[in-house]
Amino acid sequence: MKTQSSRLKIKDHSSYEGLQKDIRGLKTPKIEAWKNQYPDKEYTIVMEIPEFTCICPKTGLPDFATIKIEYSPLEFCIELKSFKMYTIFYRNIGIFHEHLANKMLEDFVKACRPRWARITSEFNPRGGIKTTVVREYGNGICKEAK
Repeated sequence: MKTQSSRLKIKDHSSYEGLQKDIRGLKTPKIEAWKNQYPDKEYTIVMEIPEFTCICPKTGLPDFATIKIEYSPLEFCIELKSFKMYTIFYRNIGIFHEHLANKMLEDFVKACRPRWARITSEFNPRGGIKTTVVREYGNGICKEAK
């Protein structure tokens, strides 16, 4: 007697295969930074983008999210206008939620080299599922971004 699982064919590849193969090399606008006059002080800056948009790479439909970035600056702080332009860039980019959080944090860390940083990308429900992706840098986490 065959079980149900043995009757089902399992696909080797999903229809998403290859959609994000070049995401690490995605050319994004430069995030500028300015010299922190208090590098000896440990403090936290919180930036929130409540109306972030990007595109689902599978369906082409818009994705809406709130992006929250928390960081402790060392030598440099993020210049807000350039970061705003950086986020607007994604409006026409098809990107998976998980890749967005990773790419954005890598670019952010490259721009300002903070003590630590955390990005929380909270996407509105799609198909009844809400996605939140959190990525952190610092304290031994994500050393490849340095």
